[in-house]
Amino acid sequence: MAENGEEKWLAVARHIAKTLGNNDTMADDILQIFSNFDGRFSREKLSEKVGGEDDPRACAVLDHSLKALDRQISQYVAADQPIWLDSADSSAFLDAIDELIATVREWSQLAEDKNVGACLARADDLLQQAMFRVEDEFRSLMERGGESIELSRAYGNGEAVGNLSCDSEDEEEEEEEEGGPEGREESQIPTARPIGDYDIVIDVLPSATINDLHEMAKRMVTAGFGKECSHVYSSCRREFLEESLSRLGLKKLSIEEVHKMAWQDLEDEIERWIKAANVTLRILFPSERRLVDRVFFGFSSAADLSFMEVCRGSAIQLLNFADAVAIGSRSPERLFKILDLFETLRDLLPEFESVFSDQYCMFLRNEAITIWKRLGEAIRGIFMELENLISRDPAKVPVPGGGLHPITRYVMNYLRAACRSRQILEQVFEENASSISPAAKLEDRASSSSLSVQIAWIMELLESNLEAKSKIYKNPALCSVFMMNNGRYIVQKVKDNELGSLLGDDWIRKHTAKIRQFHSNYQRSSWNKVLGLLKLDSSVAPNVAARSMKEKLKSFNQSFEEICKSQSTWIIFDEQLREELKISVTKILSPAYQSFIGRFQNVPELGRNAERHIRYGAEDIEARINDLFRGSGGSTGGRR
Repeated sequence: MAENGEEKWLAVARHIAKTLGNNDTMADDILQIFSNFDGRFSREKLSEKVGGEDDPRACAVLDHSLKALDRQISQYVAADQPIWLDSADSSAFLDAIDELIATVREWSQLAEDKNVGACLARADDLLQQAMFRVEDEFRSLMERGGESIELSRAYGNGEAVGNLSCDSEDEEEEEEEEGGPEGREESQIPTARPIGDYDIVIDVLPSATINDLHEMAKRMVTAGFGKECSHVYSSCRREFLEESLSRLGLKKLSIEEVHKMAWQDLEDEIERWIKAANVTLRILFPSERRLVDRVFFGFSSAADLSFMEVCRGSAIQLLNFADAVAIGSRSPERLFKILDLFETLRDLLPEFESVFSDQYCMFLRNEAITIWKRLGEAIRGIFMELENLISRDPAKVPVPGGGLHPITRYVMNYLRAACRSRQILEQVFEENASSISPAAKLEDRASSSSLSVQIAWIMELLESNLEAKSKIYKNPALCSVFMMNNGRYIVQKVKDNELGSLLGDDWIRKHTAKIRQFHSNYQRSSWNKVLGLLKLDSSVAPNVAARSMKEKLKSFNQSFEEICKSQSTWIIFDEQLREELKISVTKILSPAYQSFIGRFQNVPELGRNAERHIRYGAEDIEARINDLFRGSGGSTGGRR
């Protein structure tokens, strides 16, 4: 009896230490107090096996405690109504779970005792049932709490502003005018004002709900059910994010679908992607990070794992679209939208670094950087394709009248538009300067930026292509007009744009000088022969001179007529250049003609018959020159 009495006292001491001790350290302190009070309550006796063998009496108190906990927990596990509808029930349920976890932890050091081991197996089974119910309650609470969404300014007053939207204000006003409040009642979802900035935090769950979820998560993680808790949490929040991206207009598209999409449709999709990516990285993901840190407060590993599982699908959806565009067609027309994608992703990289900062999300950070660089490669590839387009442009069909060639207009307007994004392009080409062009492109431009070298190389290709095209014209003068037209257009487009600062003043001066050379070539090949007909040899006898002058005048009239008839159909698109050409021709031709006519009229042998041979007066010459380069045929009249 004495032995049984002592065992009862030991059991009572164990129970007191277990009940009052909130943790192992406190329980040890209580046991130490018992030991100091009475030697029979030493720590060794309190934990030793009775009689040196497995004894059912050793777990009598454990069995009694488990039965009490089983009755208490089972009524909640079997309850038909959600436990968290009543705060008293939820508190009692959590307290019972805490006691069960503490009991298992306390007796686990005696698990080798087969009686204690059997009791602990029952405890584990009871704990598992409790965790299954907590898991169901966790899911149910998240789903109920998620029905209410609040958008509030970060650190602000919590003002609700409805759901996120990427629509413009004009589109919103049109919707209000057409449908009004009644038109939106079907969905029961308030329409948001467009996002003007991203200083917003979404509190997707009420604070009280978040606190309850935290208490549940704490028990599940402590009980060894952290992965199950993370799975439930992430499945609920992942669905919310996917729906949010859908509402932002983003579609789930495969790489094949992106590549098959018509360019105009893909342009629209890129616009939606840019807006959705900004909202997602700057608002949705940070808000999810904030929520997961509150729910799993104190359990950073579980929080990081849950966050990764929540955001991974949406982040990959965003990145896969950008990647599909990057590895798609490199047609020059795609440059500007890909530049927008490149710039957007570049600006969002700090958000990727900030939001996905933990070990589980490292692959998302790395993937974002990889795809951003791939977009840069695509941009460089587009410029290479532009080079190929210029080089391959056929030189078979001449432009009528030696006018502006479509390739010149296309390339210059393309480069002007591209240079509006000069800073981005400079970043792209500096990222991998060695891949921009062959070493020959860098000759004599060692101090230039990689972008300026690239632009200069394209200009050189264009100039070479135009020179090849000019060879099609059989008339050398028309060849010079063609080069003047295209050269003038190129220089004008370079001067008043970023192209000018990229190519530099020396480039502009060099090409302006080339235009002057083409001008000189035109005059020489077109008018030198005519001017030669107006030259006289004063040493010739008068009778011979009269006959020679009549022949020269006749030849002049014929040549002048042919030139005017032909060149009236030629085109000088630039009005200033056209006037400069006509003035220069008039200056060299009119004085020589007037001098010749003056001498012709004074030849005695011709007498009164001189006027019969003069077809053009000085005014007629200038009038005919004034009709040149209009591309319409001009006037054919003259004085006979």
